[in-house]
Amino acid sequence: MTPTSQAQTSPAQLQAAEVPATRLMSTYAAPRVTFVRGEGSYLWDDQGRRYVDFLSGLAVTSLGHAHPAVADAVSDAARTLLHTSNLYGTVPGREVAETLDRLIGGGGRVFFANSGAEANECAIKLARKWAGHGRYVVLSAYGSFHGRTLATLHATGQPAKHEAFQPLPEGFRHVAWQDLAALENALTPDVAAVLLEPVQGEGGVWPAGEDYFRGVRELCDERGALFMVDEIQTGLGRTGRWWGFQHYGVPPDVVTVAKALGNGVPIGACWARDDVAAAFVPGDHASTFGGQPLAASAARATLAVMEELDVPALAEARGQYLRKRLTQLAGISSVRGLGLLLAAELVQGRAGEVAAECLDRGLVLNAVTATALRMEPPLLVSEPEIDDGVGILASALEAVAGGESL
Repeated sequence: MTPTSQAQTSPAQLQAAEVPATRLMSTYAAPRVTFVRGEGSYLWDDQGRRYVDFLSGLAVTSLGHAHPAVADAVSDAARTLLHTSNLYGTVPGREVAETLDRLIGGGGRVFFANSGAEANECAIKLARKWAGHGRYVVLSAYGSFHGRTLATLHATGQPAKHEAFQPLPEGFRHVAWQDLAALENALTPDVAAVLLEPVQGEGGVWPAGEDYFRGVRELCDERGALFMVDEIQTGLGRTGRWWGFQHYGVPPDVVTVAKALGNGVPIGACWARDDVAAAFVPGDHASTFGGQPLAASAARATLAVMEELDVPALAEARGQYLRKRLTQLAGISSVRGLGLLLAAELVQGRAGEVAAECLDRGLVLNAVTATALRMEPPLLVSEPEIDDGVGILASALEAVAGGESL
């Protein structure tokens, strides 16, 4: 700033221009709401207003907010053993690994991370180590989302997200979603693995389909590549099965999971069948905080409640009810997805405006595309709570269509 311009700008103006409204980096848009409390399917903001939560922190709080079993487990762990490092064993970590292996189908081993992106990083490194030098390419689909680290960003099939961070790590290739011929052509000898979601969540909530997944499995077997399934958003009952791949009857070689695993406490995991996991030896991969006792205790409690209540069955039943209620709304042309991972396509589009209007009226969801809203309520959501949320959505659709937003 020149001396002349300084003279024309008051100290108060300078301070307002230089001091940000928040000390957080601008990686997200400025929040419209600040939440201070949650219970079950509801959230409260700092003004005391209640909201129906149809987003679950992006498929994270699948047991609802502040579930007592998880809260008690976290409290007990905080007073017992917070951290040791992975040079030593802990009871919660071992038990969570055993439960995940059993739920996936058995015969595998688990690496713990802190997030879904880290779980996918583990899977990518494992695929390269397993395949050996010269076979390092990971195939994924356009429209996919696998994380925000440099490697998982490149695995993500959304080129617009890549440009600001070029050059990205080598070894990633993208093919059209649900196009077996394109995948077959791209499965060259340098490919170590194929990485796919059972339902493309961030890509718009598009299920893969049984024929597609079966075809991918056959091609991977034929070419000697791993089939790795990203269950970060779809896993742990969200789609009406324990895992999205179970809808298609296709066994994977590697499965990544996070989000709902800790019901809000950060934890991720990468499962691989025994012979694939054996490619890793001590020193190949690590995480200081991965699977530490606090996070693992939350996951252990979460999994116990999920099994006790049979959350896949709940998600299937409540998902059918939510789908039925959504299709009754005049402003919705179609509903897609599985279980309680649904997208509602809007007759007039304008999904961003409708999502903002919903928030103003007390409903949390998001615009997953320009024309569709994504909904993933807690798996324990009740029918009256669904009715509450759908009623708000109906009023928001009417308001946006009529130009009468709050």
